[in-house]
Amino acid sequence: MNFFNDESINWEELTAQGIDLGLLILGALVVLILGMWLAGFVESRLTKLFAKSDRIDNTVSAFLASLGKYAVFIFTGIALLDQFGVETTSLVALLGAAGLAIGLALQGTLSNLAAGVMLLIFRPFKIGDFIQVGGESGTVEAISLFTTRLDTPDNVRITIPNGSVWGNPITNYSFHDTRRVQVVVGIGYDDNIDDAMKVISDIVAADGRCLDTPGPVVAVTELGDSSVNVMVRVWCASGDYWQLSWDLLKLIKEAYDAKGINIPYPIRTIYNVTD
Repeated sequence: MNFFNDESINWEELTAQGIDLGLLILGALVVLILGMWLAGFVESRLTKLFAKSDRIDNTVSAFLASLGKYAVFIFTGIALLDQFGVETTSLVALLGAAGLAIGLALQGTLSNLAAGVMLLIFRPFKIGDFIQVGGESGTVEAISLFTTRLDTPDNVRITIPNGSVWGNPITNYSFHDTRRVQVVVGIGYDDNIDDAMKVISDIVAADGRCLDTPGPVVAVTELGDSSVNVMVRVWCASGDYWQLSWDLLKLIKEAYDAKGINIPYPIRTIYNVTD
């Protein structure tokens, strides 16, 4: 029996079906190639677009560019299934339900991710800044999409979820180039206030770390229970803040001792009343 001469086979119909299948496969290949090209194009364009902004971190730009690429891949896959006659409406609904379930299951993780993106975009602090957040203080060692790592002054590593960082007040001690140092020292009620203030003013004027603008302020702030409290405020570079604070206390104490100005300590007088 000659298969090709079998009159029961409709060769025209088979040929038409073969052409339709070939065109279908060719169309699917075109969609696949275009989808892959478009995914790469979207990733490249987003990367270049985010690179133009100084406010968007490289980690965030790479993450968002990858999201754009994979979104194109998903739409390409759906288009391919639709090309072969697969019902995609229910598939889209299924993907949406799966995404919702995954989102609920990873609610905390996604919250940290979203907070990490916000931190990297708005940059309330950067690596190397000394900050206080959520009751913890330290120098920022790293900022990732999920956590922020701090190193404390005594060299302890603290890892904080970004959700806790973004959801709490952030104090950035390194944000400005200058800071104000405030020191309060008490003198006795019998001591001359002007002499005490002049001693402090001379110390400040002789210290090159104290800035001239804004100028220093020396004033009486309180008539305390056992002392007259004299305050000095000076501006300095942020990096000099702590050492200048410590040095001013030491220098003022030594100068007061040399001038005979008393720094009193609290005294409690007890009266014994008898009948």
